[in-house]
Amino acid sequence: MAKYELVVALVLSLSLFRLTSAGDPDILTDFVAPNGTNVDGNFFTYTGMRSLVGFNSPTTVTVTKASLKEFPALDGQSVSFAVLEFPAGSVNPPHTHPRGSELLFLIYGSLEVGFVDTTNKLFTQTLQTGDMFIFPKGLVHYQYNFNQTDFAVAVSAFGSASAGTVSVPVTVFGTNIDDGILAKSFNTNVSTIEALKAGLTPPPTKA
Repeated sequence: MAKYELVVALVLSLSLFRLTSAGDPDILTDFVAPNGTNVDGNFFTYTGMRSLVGFNSPTTVTVTKASLKEFPALDGQSVSFAVLEFPAGSVNPPHTHPRGSELLFLIYGSLEVGFVDTTNKLFTQTLQTGDMFIFPKGLVHYQYNFNQTDFAVAVSAFGSASAGTVSVPVTVFGTNIDDGILAKSFNTNVSTIEALKAGLTPPPTKA
């Protein structure tokens, strides 16, 4: 993948972020800077994506974020970004972003994506390079690279500086909900719940 393609994709995504539904409160100043911060051009610059330019095929599903935590200048601006890398045959498990919608732009490869609305209706689509898909705020959704021989890369814009991520598998099976309660909830037994917990992997992320 040519280096300039990722750069072009990020610039294009930046121009599209206003299409997402903003979830942050309005601010009464041009921007928000932590006390004691030296506000110059560096404050408004984030360099954490440089390592992705000219990247190689990923080995695990990786999400590289530029949200309020990583980029303080986003405070009050109702926008953040993430680059998602998918090895062949990999999935980003069902999850939600409670504070912002997600506008995904596929810049390389192909993905099957889907979300479930509040009536439990599933909406799916197969995306090709150059396609976009919107995941409405707060709804459970996923991405799956069904290609077994090639990776995929997408850029996501969020309608919040801190959209948050709630992983369904981790939230259900990776917390301290009693195994007996989970067994009753899923109409199964405790040994099955324990097996699911044993196979649970942390949600994808990249510092």
